Amino acid sequence: MYKRQSHPGPPPISPPPGQAPPPPAQGRPQQPPAPGQAPGPGWSGTGPTPPPAGQVTGHVQLPPGGPVPLPAPPAGAGTGGATLAVLLIGPAGAGKTTVAKLWAARRRVPTAHVSLDDVREWVRSGFADPQAGWNDHSEAQYRLARRTCGFAARNFLANGISCILDDAVFPDRPVVGLGGWKRHVGPGLLPVVLLPGLEIVLERNAARSGNRRLSDEEVARIHGRMAGWYGSGLPIIDNSTYDVETTARVLDDVLARSIASPPAW
Repeated sequence: MYKRQSHPGPPPISPPPGQAPPPPAQGRPQQPPAPGQAPGPGWSGTGPTPPPAGQVTGHVQLPPGGPVPLPAPPAGAGTGGATLAVLLIGPAGAGKTTVAKLWAARRRVPTAHVSLDDVREWVRSGFADPQAGWNDHSEAQYRLARRTCGFAARNFLANGISCILDDAVFPDRPVVGLGGWKRHVGPGLLPVVLLPGLEIVLERNAARSGNRRLSDEEVARIHGRMAGWYGSGLPIIDNSTYDVETTARVLDDVLARSIASPPAW
């Protein structure tokens, strides 16, 4: 047995005095210099570009530390080009998601739509379905979804994109409902209640499928609790006789008035 001896190879050949060093061997690309390091011999690239000061995610601004303030009043009719955060409240079957999507799509400025139910259903394994019974687990997932939606709204607004959220907030649970949204987004959030008649809500709920469709008894119970928004000071839209486009147009007018004279909540 013997040990194989390693040979370091021939020593590097130094160029004669006054002669430039030979170019690097073909097939062995040079490594770019590290940020802040001077380029080495044979390097002709620019190297990696460091991100702008204060940015760690490219050119996407992270949400500011403070809550979202009230937007400036628009110059023209409706909300115009105002960057704003909206919370559309209503019972199941009120048309919140459909109206919110259309309103966001028809604005002249970038606007995003975030639905609490969509975010809540991101949980696949271990999803706590409230239809199976309201408990601490489903309550925790609702709170988590609201915080996630609130962060998303602030992130959109920090990058100049308006945001409309929709949720079935109950007036008799302000701490986990409206108060929670105010904590997660800020006092600049503009809440609007979408509350058609019970017959309309039952009809629209019957057209839904999956776990979004509730029993008639549950819809009637939720609708009755939503009636508590009357007298709350929040703007309410009864869209029983409106189609989606009309409701979206009325929503824009209501929001314009809310910007000029914010509701106390």
